[in-house]
Amino acid sequence: MKAQSSIKSSLPSTQKFLNIAEIKDNVVIFKDGSLKAVLLVSSINFALKSEEEQEAIIQNYVRFLNSLRRPIQVIIQSRLLNIDYYLTNLEQRKKEITNELLKIQIADYIQFIRELIKLGDIMSKHFYVVISYNPLSGDVKKNFFTQVTELFSSASGIVLNKKRFDKYKMALSREVSYIVSGLSSMGVKSIQLDTQSLVELFYNSYNLKIAQREKLESLDKLRIEEE
Repeated sequence: MKAQSSIKSSLPSTQKFLNIAEIKDNVVIFKDGSLKAVLLVSSINFALKSEEEQEAIIQNYVRFLNSLRRPIQVIIQSRLLNIDYYLTNLEQRKKEITNELLKIQIADYIQFIRELIKLGDIMSKHFYVVISYNPLSGDVKKNFFTQVTELFSSASGIVLNKKRFDKYKMALSREVSYIVSGLSSMGVKSIQLDTQSLVELFYNSYNLKIAQREKLESLDKLRIEEE
């Protein structure tokens, strides 16, 4: 057993294989020096729109695509919805309620949900837009090696000082505002994920089974191990 424990502890963590250098100030910093922001985007029930509304949405979408100054990434994430926690809360509420009629109604509702789950998996969908800013592609006057030298402060990876990070983040923020405005023209609402939400997004994406059982602590309670 000791031998197995030592082998397990020597295995590299998932974090080592990710291309993410750091997540802070609502921004994901990648090891190549690029910065990314993630928008959580609402959906539109296109089929329920009138013909005129559909035509307007399509035209606004075409204008939005033609106005893009940089590539964006659209991600649709489908996940099996775990409602065990929801049902547990309902059971607890049922015990606390003194009204017998209301208790019966809650019990019937819980039974209905359980039978619905047996018929098929309940999926949740989330829509994201990823906006990138790469400082290496921003200054064509400098050659590649000059740009890399300015970004790298150590041979092990990219470390942006506060001045450069604030500069790049400001440029990224302008792109975020531009994309949010373009999405709004189509009636699509969007909000930028904050640091906690970004960490939870990657945690849930790379730890599917664990994330269903163990929720991520808030950032102030997390202890990050340095490699």
